[in-house]
Amino acid sequence: MISVSCSRLGFIHWLQGHLIPCPFKYLTGIDCPGCGFQRSVIALIRGDLQKSFFLYPATIPLILFFIYGIADVIFKLDNDKAVIKKTVFMINGSIVLISYVIKMWHLYGHVAY
Repeated sequence: MISVSCSRLGFIHWLQGHLIPCPFKYLTGIDCPGCGFQRSVIALIRGDLQKSFFLYPATIPLILFFIYGIADVIFKLDNDKAVIKKTVFMINGSIVLISYVIKMWHLYGHVAY
């Protein structure tokens, strides 16, 4: 048990040191709609659901969407028109867009011109 948790902590520490930098934020100084996803996944691996949600609200729905997509390829879960995938894709896109607008509103909404 101790060796498993130590190896997991080592993996998390390694992940934190190897996060992919955001080119959009590097060039503009503004967060992109995906900023926070990597840190959110690390919080999720640590088991901190609340921190994961606050860092990037779409993390859990996106992971579930990818798992469903893989299961659909293997087991052919969706029909020919891919109604379920399209619906879940739209929901995920809405979550990303709404959370990004809220984040930008909090960062830049109170700035007076």
